[in-house]
Amino acid sequence: MVFSLFGKKRIGIDLGTANTNVYVEGKGIVIGEPSVVAMEKDSGDVVAVGAEAKNMIGRTPGSIIATRPMKNGVIADFDTTAAMMEYFINKVSSRFGSKPSVVICVPGGGTEVEKRAVIDAAMLAGAREAFLIEEPFAAAIGADLPVNEPTGSMVVDIGGGTTDVATISLGGIVSGRMSRSAGDAMDEAIISHIRNKFNLLIGERSAELVKRELGSASLEGAKELGSADIRGRDLVTGLPQTISIDAVEIHEAIKEVVANIIAIVKETLEETPPEISADVIDRGIVLTGGGALLNGLTEAISDAVDVPVFVANDPLNCVALGTGIALSQMDVLRKRN
Repeated sequence: MVFSLFGKKRIGIDLGTANTNVYVEGKGIVIGEPSVVAMEKDSGDVVAVGAEAKNMIGRTPGSIIATRPMKNGVIADFDTTAAMMEYFINKVSSRFGSKPSVVICVPGGGTEVEKRAVIDAAMLAGAREAFLIEEPFAAAIGADLPVNEPTGSMVVDIGGGTTDVATISLGGIVSGRMSRSAGDAMDEAIISHIRNKFNLLIGERSAELVKRELGSASLEGAKELGSADIRGRDLVTGLPQTISIDAVEIHEAIKEVVANIIAIVKETLEETPPEISADVIDRGIVLTGGGALLNGLTEAISDAVDVPVFVANDPLNCVALGTGIALSQMDVLRKRN
């Protein structure tokens, strides 16, 4: 479906490592698809983008490669990222309308070079102008936190490539941390654990599925989740094999990543001015992003820092919603960028 931007021509893009969400002013979130591109190996022509391309991962013939052009929250493959953004921008813009203004989310700890690459990719993809907003700030807006008021709020946005932690007050980030310990790191830890302990090689999609089904931040919670079958290739025989794995094994695999997330929450709180810390204790910490849905994570963080922790409404879409709301403040973004 093609959405016209006549009279609007402003879109927000949550350009995530795992998923990309697109918000059109006046319409809301109109696209939510995996950040995956399938391309012809020799010509570089795009074969598929989004959900269709993700289904090809690990299943492509030699002439086609399916890749995720974003890695750890930043652009790993510039040309492929630009092609992916062009696909999404074209999908929501009128072919004969003028080019849209675009607001794009970037991780809080990104370098100037990484931020410039995102703007350049957006311009190459067909944007008239492009502005950036930091992910934790967008997440806080999308979670309906009072970001412009003289009161402290704290958000932990756990995406695919990065975890962004920030305390926010009076329209800005007061203190923050960014870590590569996030959803992808959990998937990689699961793949590594199963390979080392069971001599079984599994793919990214299988690791993600088992994380969703059996992943738990706490050992006690894991004991209640049971087990599931997982399929892969036996590294000894080279043949396909199915094993049964329980949630305790998955907890063992991801516990270091969870510990790293808790550590940056602690570090951010330690850097936070006392008045804002008092506000955070009163209001609690809000979790957003796909990682917020991990079983037992709210309790694990709350126990570690002795502060209430909540999952935002619609955590998967908070960043995109916040980006969309920021479209109405384009003049402010122009000054910041």
